[in-house]
Amino acid sequence: MELDFSVIFDYKAALLFGLLLTLKLTAICVVLGCALGFIVAIARSSKNKIIYGISTVYVALFRGTPVLIQLFWMFFCLPLVLGVELSNLTCGIIALTLYMAAISSETFRASFSFVSKEQHDAGVALGLTYRVHTLYVLLPQALLRAAPTLLSNCTSLFKESALVSAVGMADLMFVSQNISNRTGHPVELLTAAAVIYFVIAFPITRAVTALERKILHTMAI
Repeated sequence: MELDFSVIFDYKAALLFGLLLTLKLTAICVVLGCALGFIVAIARSSKNKIIYGISTVYVALFRGTPVLIQLFWMFFCLPLVLGVELSNLTCGIIALTLYMAAISSETFRASFSFVSKEQHDAGVALGLTYRVHTLYVLLPQALLRAAPTLLSNCTSLFKESALVSAVGMADLMFVSQNISNRTGHPVELLTAAAVIYFVIAFPITRAVTALERKILHTMAI
C-alpha cells in the first residue's frame, strides 16, 4: 500500500471541525466534572451515613466500570429510563462529566487532609457559616493542592473523549475514521489523529510536572 500523507491536508477542515468539537466537549465536562467532584468530595467527608453511602457508591461505580460502558448506558438506556430523546452530545456530556466528577472527587478529598484542624477551628471561632468556610477557606486550598492531579485528570478525559465516536459524535476520532474509510488511507488519517492528541496532551503532562515542582518548592519555603 502506497502512503499518501497529503490526504491529511485535503481534509484539514474536517479534522479541525472534529478537533474543535473534542476540545469543546472536554472543556464542558472538565468544568462541570470538577464542580460536581468538589461537591461529591464534601459529601464523602460527611458524617451523615446516607450522604456518605450514596456518594461512595457513586464514586466506586464510575471509577470501577469502563467509560465506554458508561457512555453506552447513557446513550442507549438513559433515554428509555427518562422517556425522552437525548442527543449523542448530551449523552456524551453526561457520561464524561459523571466520570470526571468521580475521579476528581478523590483528588479533592485527598487535598482536604492538608487543611489543618486549626484552620477549621479558626473558622468556627470567627463564626463563619459552613458555606463561607467551604468557599473561602477549604476550596482555595483544595484547588492549590489538587491542581497537578486535576490537570492529569483533564488530560485523561481529553483522551477518553475519543470514545464518544462510538455513539456517532463527530469528534476528531469519528471524523478521522470516516475519512479513512472513505479514502482508503487509514494509516495516514489515524496517525494524524494520534499526533494531534499527543501534541495537545503532552504539553499538559509537562505542565503537571512543572506545577508539582513549583507547589512543592512553595511549600518548602
